[in-house]
Amino acid sequence: MILAEQIELACLMEATARKPGNVHPAAAFDDLRYDDFVRAAHAISKPLSAIHKNGLGQSIFNSVQATRKATGTNVNLGIILLFAPLAAVPESDRLEDGLPLVLRHTTVEDAEQVYAAIGLAHPGGLGKAAKQDVSKRPTVTLYQAMSLAADRDRIAEQYVSDFKLVFTARQKLGELMMRSSDWESAVVWLHIWIMSCWPDTLIARKCGWAIAEEASLKARMLIEHAGVDAKLDPRELDKFDAWLRADGHRRNPGTTADLIAATLFAALRDGLINSPTREQILQSAKNE
Repeated sequence: MILAEQIELACLMEATARKPGNVHPAAAFDDLRYDDFVRAAHAISKPLSAIHKNGLGQSIFNSVQATRKATGTNVNLGIILLFAPLAAVPESDRLEDGLPLVLRHTTVEDAEQVYAAIGLAHPGGLGKAAKQDVSKRPTVTLYQAMSLAADRDRIAEQYVSDFKLVFTARQKLGELMMRSSDWESAVVWLHIWIMSCWPDTLIARKCGWAIAEEASLKARMLIEHAGVDAKLDPRELDKFDAWLRADGHRRNPGTTADLIAATLFAALRDGLINSPTREQILQSAKNE
């Protein structure tokens, strides 16, 4: 499977799984629908797979630009920021081995292009930073800029932790996929598990840390109630989903969704899981 296919399939699997609080085939936001994610998945596969030619920062900007052209909205900025360093690792290297070198060799130019990409995507809830705010031209490398944001943004945290959360989640995904033949159920379980361990920073930015911690607690309770057979209660999942969608979708665990996509990509890239085909994924989106 070539890199572009891995990128698109990881995005499609994440978007198609009916995860609480997120957009999926049976749930939309006022300004965002499942079809937007399908178009965006295809749109970024080409620019991100050209990362060895164009470089990290330029590929991130090109991917955001392609998404805007395909969807007219900010669908996948977090996914792009997470996928790009992973895609930049040489194909001959395992991700854990090659990623630290990619991250520590980012440049000021990479930061400039990523800041431009963020400006183009215009994500909500960013606020202002005391140092190296995205509204100004950066004077540090991308790695250094991410270091400044790592305490408040889970995606930035991945850059300075060598994607520790993603690789931990990848191991968990492997266990879940071995336990279940249903990839979608495994992805939903992973979504709940990540939320239970790491409060979602998009919720925190929009609603405050207290609400993010409450969401994390609710996810932990779902896992505790699953019991020894590890089956999530559909009724409790529905209640959690309704709570996350209240307040105008401001509790959308969007950062968790981005981390799910990155986990899937990391697993596909290193051949650790088997993926359904694009056609199978899209068919499952049509099934109620």
